[in-house]
Amino acid sequence: MIHKVAAFYQFAALPDYRALREPLRAFCAGLALKGSVLLAQEGINGTIAGAPEAIDAFVHELAHGALFGGRLNNLELKFSTAEAMPFGRLKVRLKKEIVTLGDEAADPTRQVGTYVEASEWNALIAAPDTLVLDTRNAFEVAMGTFEGAVDPEIKSFGQFKDFAAEQLDPAKHRRIAMFCTGGIRCEKASAHLLARGFAEVYHLKGGILKYLEEVPEAQSRWRGECFVFDERVALGHGLRERGHREQALGHGRDE
Repeated sequence: MIHKVAAFYQFAALPDYRALREPLRAFCAGLALKGSVLLAQEGINGTIAGAPEAIDAFVHELAHGALFGGRLNNLELKFSTAEAMPFGRLKVRLKKEIVTLGDEAADPTRQVGTYVEASEWNALIAAPDTLVLDTRNAFEVAMGTFEGAVDPEIKSFGQFKDFAAEQLDPAKHRRIAMFCTGGIRCEKASAHLLARGFAEVYHLKGGILKYLEEVPEAQSRWRGECFVFDERVALGHGLRERGHREQALGHGRDE
């Protein structure tokens, strides 16, 4: 059986997120879905796998069902497949943030950087005055990244603030193009930089996964593999499985 995998997120006001946890868990369990979903007052973030029709029903409920009442009407969604179920169980967890940065000024519902479509990304990062910034953890960067990208050498996304404070300067770095796995970390990172006075901040819409899905390998500036937080471990161009399941042990979800 080929499993369908949905990676999704949206920043949206969910003041009732605690009350949403059990109904959402029950809905997922009823569809025999497995994976991880994070709920916070600022929105939702997760990756879920299951039968194709079950994933379709889940996505429809998020976007159009009574549970969220139309508040998730702008989901960032990416679909891929897995030959084996890439998750061992279902987890629906409550968090302070759906991706942890720890900066209250970084509010993607107020301001974010300029979204760049995958088809336009190559031209942006090839420009000589663009600082290309990988916002992921060091072990992810080691598996693959874009040509010429700067590695902040962080162990967790929460350390991005320190990197920015110590290494980035609004007067010097006038154009920044950042990327991450699915886009969510860049939402927070771009909001953080804009709040600190950086003028031009761009980020890859849909992240590396959308780029690998849409950009032909012959035209790609991506080198290596893209780590994903499930037992597939890594994906290549066309979102093909590349990794070995046992390598995934020990890495927690950061996106």
